[in-house]
Amino acid sequence: MRIGKDFILFTKKDNTMTCLLLSRTFHEEEGIDEVIVPLPTWNARSWEPVTDNMEKFSIETELIYKYSPFKSEQEVMEQFNKICGEKGTLVIIFNLKLMDNGEPELDVTSDPQDIQMAETPPEGTKPERRSFRAYAAVLYIDPRMRIFINGHKVQTKRLSCCLYKPRMYKYTSNRFKTRAEQEVKKAEHMARIAEEKAREAESKARALELRLGGDLTRESRVTLRQVQNSAITMRREADVKKRIKDAKQRALKEPKELNFIFGVNIEQRELDGMFIYNCSRLIKMYEKVGPQLEGGMACGGVVGVVDVPYLVLEPTHNKQDFADAKEYRHLLKAMGEHLAQYWKDVAIAQRGIIKFWDEFGYLSANWNQPPSSELRYKRRRAMEIPTTIQCDVCLKWRTLPFQLSSVEKNYPDTWVCSMNPDPEQDRCEAAEQKQKVPLGTLKKDLKSQEEKQKQLTEKIRQQQEKLEALQKTTPIRSQADLKKLPLEVTTRPAEENTQSQTRPQRPRSPPLPDVIKNAPSRPPPPPVSLPKSISQLKKSSSPWPNISTPKLASMLSKEEASTSRTHQHTVTAGKSNSALKTLAKPGTTTKPPSAVLQSPKSSRETPSPKAAKVPALKKSATVKYPQASTTRKRTLNTTEDGSEDEGEHKKEKAKRGKIVAVKEEKKDSSEVVVELTDSAGEEDLAELKKAQKDKGLHVEVRVNKEWFTGRVTAVEMGKHAVRWKVKFDYVPTDTTPRDRWVEKGSEDVRLMKPPSPEYQAPDTQQEGEFVVAEPSTSDCVRIEPDTTGPSSSQETVDLLVQILRNCLRYFLPPNFPISKKELSSMSSEGLLAFPLKEYFKQYEVGLQNLCNSYQTRADARAKACEENLRNSERKLKETEEKLQKLRTNIVALLQKVQEDIDINTDDELDAYIEDLITKGD
Repeated sequence: MRIGKDFILFTKKDNTMTCLLLSRTFHEEEGIDEVIVPLPTWNARSWEPVTDNMEKFSIETELIYKYSPFKSEQEVMEQFNKICGEKGTLVIIFNLKLMDNGEPELDVTSDPQDIQMAETPPEGTKPERRSFRAYAAVLYIDPRMRIFINGHKVQTKRLSCCLYKPRMYKYTSNRFKTRAEQEVKKAEHMARIAEEKAREAESKARALELRLGGDLTRESRVTLRQVQNSAITMRREADVKKRIKDAKQRALKEPKELNFIFGVNIEQRELDGMFIYNCSRLIKMYEKVGPQLEGGMACGGVVGVVDVPYLVLEPTHNKQDFADAKEYRHLLKAMGEHLAQYWKDVAIAQRGIIKFWDEFGYLSANWNQPPSSELRYKRRRAMEIPTTIQCDVCLKWRTLPFQLSSVEKNYPDTWVCSMNPDPEQDRCEAAEQKQKVPLGTLKKDLKSQEEKQKQLTEKIRQQQEKLEALQKTTPIRSQADLKKLPLEVTTRPAEENTQSQTRPQRPRSPPLPDVIKNAPSRPPPPPVSLPKSISQLKKSSSPWPNISTPKLASMLSKEEASTSRTHQHTVTAGKSNSALKTLAKPGTTTKPPSAVLQSPKSSRETPSPKAAKVPALKKSATVKYPQASTTRKRTLNTTEDGSEDEGEHKKEKAKRGKIVAVKEEKKDSSEVVVELTDSAGEEDLAELKKAQKDKGLHVEVRVNKEWFTGRVTAVEMGKHAVRWKVKFDYVPTDTTPRDRWVEKGSEDVRLMKPPSPEYQAPDTQQEGEFVVAEPSTSDCVRIEPDTTGPSSSQETVDLLVQILRNCLRYFLPPNFPISKKELSSMSSEGLLAFPLKEYFKQYEVGLQNLCNSYQTRADARAKACEENLRNSERKLKETEEKLQKLRTNIVALLQKVQEDIDINTDDELDAYIEDLITKGD
């Protein structure tokens, strides 16, 4: 009942006609929980009911007249008349399932001779996945029936007869045991039940014989004979069931043999892959295996066919997959190996793949293009694949001889053997000719000892290269690299690090909350300018790219450890750990150029709408930075490691000519002064300050050969060029990211127009100022306009209305009653009456469902991993037990051969065996 609610079937055979109705509408309207199926039967000649209960027959026919499209006996009989011949079946499905647009899933109007999937374009879709006629043509591996769709016959196919250079490979394996084991268990159960019944009958017969004793009356003898005959019958059935069980147990140990048939589809080369049948019924199609998975031209156009018996693989209930996924993957792997062998045997690659396809009219470089329709190419294809057609009377397959006149000939739906030009096959009494398919053999490459050693050496080399690549120190190039640093790294020498690895590591502390309430009520100091954003200073100042990851992370961890002891104010962190706003105290000590090294998540105040700005200092400013108490205090040995860190920093100063110093002042036990000194930072600061003017520019960026509009939200200085971070206005979420880093002046980015003053970011409106802020891509779609500038109230209202529309359109739930088009044209009065409560409710429900699906998927994956781990541990234990048992047997065997041998440990045994193999003693 997947494609429709109601189903009615008409069938006739011999002298009876039967109608069957399976209706969900009937059960719903009548309120019936049980499945009731009306099944009336008539005589095919007289139309008289065939039943012993006329009341039941009349109830069944009334239900059919009420809940089916056929309201009388005459209409029902007309359906039987549509079945040609003396036997056949007619299937009708009504009340089809509808899509969201109200149209049925099955399209029966576009093609009057076919049933197609609605809204499925023919481009890029396999014909069997779109057309029921195409699917029914290959549904059976050896069709022996006639199929009609909408009154028109389906031209069925035998795939093995439609391929160029077919070749068969016999495959034998002992891996397919799941279904056979189930059959053995079932046979054992049936045999056990039959044996119990036979014993019970024999016991009754013996008991009755003892009870009768010398009673020789006629009735007693008849009763005894009946009981004894019943016991004999039960015993015979038990013996039969036992023989069946023994046969299935023997079959379980025997290897299963499959026949793989491969051939090239020269009619439509893009339709390639494996067709896997189960008991002659199609289960999977167009499965790519072996070289076809690599996506090249190797094995392209090759079709494989295999019929898997029921005892080898069991299909699912819907006949669309196999129940045992592990054995199915093993089958695909085996088909891939034989496919590679077939490709070698036909030697297409040796002659040239492109040249081969050119011979059959594939002149385009596009693989999906159809072959040329020129007559010479059609004849070339027809010569290689003879026409095979089925007789409508005897249902035998006939192979027609090649004729030039039949190249473009369309054969009628009702084709019979008398139409065959071959005089030996022009009658139905002639035997069907079997297809002659050459037999191929899988040739496994036996590697020599040198090749195996060479392959092993190559794998070891590759693993060593991967290990060296992982051990390399990664320089800090952006704030994203800084986030990836572990919290446990230190600036100790390598010797101390190796010693510290033996100690248990502390658990990683949780992140600080974005906003911490109950901040001190001390008034904020007057705003002053901050030199640079943290991420930009890492790029522009010369010491940062050369500082190794462990040392920089050590400075961060030391700073974070100090923040766990005191309170903090006037520092607020952004939502995604990328925006930072800082206020510094005036009158601080004058130092060389410095910047604040601050954990973005240690915060106390809610950020203001604009980023805090402070005047830039030409020389330096030491920023005193208060502390924030965290939920979990970080522990760090600062007293012991302080001198070691200072010594290490002095070495870095001698090497690079740059100073990184960390000082702690304990005035009120509430402030830490962090100084970063850069002797060559002034020029980079000026260049970065100039580059910051690019923020807010409207640009177009090329992604996957398509141009998308966006705005520059962040700028950073690279080694060779300035890099922009572009936030796209709109992109398809499934194929394109929402933001991207691009190089300024490259071919993939172009300027659209100068930024409008009202849409400029605050840092681009004033030349001498810039903000320590980097907008997060997860916070907003674009930088919001500065509405504090001089503008009329009506313009401000229109701007806010447009922003509200954009937000509502962007987060609109899928099934919300108001569409995006209606939102775009909604006035400000309409927006005031907008159902925001229902809007957010549906949005939260959708978000919760998405999270639940992710959680369910993660739980299932974790459960599967745990199960695999338990299985691996069990197998490891069994293997160790087998190894120990084997060693014990070897020791016993050696002691029998040589009684004076003394072996007590496994190592002695291994050494003794190795010595025997080496010396030959």
